[in-house]
This record gives sequence, structure tokens and C-alpha cells, in this order.
Amino acid sequence: MVRLNKIYTRTGDDGTTALVSGERRSKADLRVEAYGAIDETNAAIGVARAEVAESEPGLVRMLARIQNDLFDLGADLATPANAPRAEGALRIVESQVDRLEREIDEMNADLQPLKSFILPGGSPAAAALHMARTIARRAERIMVALASTPGEVVDAPAMRYINRLSDLLFVASRIANQRGAADILWTPGQNR
Repeated sequence: MVRLNKIYTRTGDDGTTALVSGERRSKADLRVEAYGAIDETNAAIGVARAEVAESEPGLVRMLARIQNDLFDLGADLATPANAPRAEGALRIVESQVDRLEREIDEMNADLQPLKSFILPGGSPAAAALHMARTIARRAERIMVALASTPGEVVDAPAMRYINRLSDLLFVASRIANQRGAADILWTPGQNR
């Protein structure tokens, strides 16, 4: 159980932070950047969740589950697999990825196929979900860079989870846009 009695510790005043293993890293470290981008994604989903209409309670519950998963993903990234004390660490697992895939398929089954790209927008909820999607994509790029760094490890389920999440947020934005009816389609070259 996490217990936070005091919010500031002063231990990061020197520009470092502690990983779950206890190792100190620069706050500019790529691993710290990765779990920071996951935290940003989570906050953006929180904003989107607050915007989602009460008429979509399933979407609200789905986003709440995802927010919890993102704390798991942050813990996963904050505990390098090759670090001391990494055994038994909280990790993203395949069942979490599988659930995202099922949810994407279920939501997408009710939508008309797209004939154009969608401009981010429509309803406030859809716009917020698109913002969360782009932040998730940035988090994924940072995780890929981290995984490509010699000596760093990012588990495959974590990579699959963040990749599927941005797809889910795209489909969720269409659900929030009156199940696609309020989508704003891109018209190539419209303003030439």
C-alpha cells in the first residue's frame, strides 16, 4: 500500500529522482522522461474522462480502468527489469493488452468505416481524447528510444500496451463524437 504523508522530500532538489530500485537518476534521464510522459497521458485521460457524456458510462468506466493501468505502466518503467530488486516488480501483462484490443474491437464494431482521416475535434470529449492520444504517442516514442538505449530494458507487454492505448483513444474519440456522426473529416488540399 502506498502511503504519502509528506508531499515534498527535498531529495530531488539536486535534479535527481529515485527509481523504485532506489537508484538515483537525473530528472532528464530518458527512463524518467518515459514514465513522466505516461503520467501526462494519464492526466490527459482524466480531463477527457471528465468531459465524456453521462450517456457513455461504459466509456467512463473504460477510461478509469486505463488510468489505473497507466499507474501500473509507470511503476513498470520506474523499475528497470535489469535493476537490483526488480524481481517481483509490478509489470504490464499481456491480459491488459488483450483487454485493450477487445475494447477497441467492441467500440469499432458500432462505427462506420472511415473514408478519410479525422481532424481532432468535434465534441469537447472527443477533442480531449485526441489530445490524450497524441500524448500517448509521444510516450510511446520515448519508450522506443529508451528501449533502444544500450543497457536499458522495456518489457514487450509495456510497449504493446502503449501502442494499443493510442489506438483505443482514437476509437473512443469517435464514440464520444456521437458514435462518429460528429467526426470532422480531413479534406485534402481544401484550402489551396
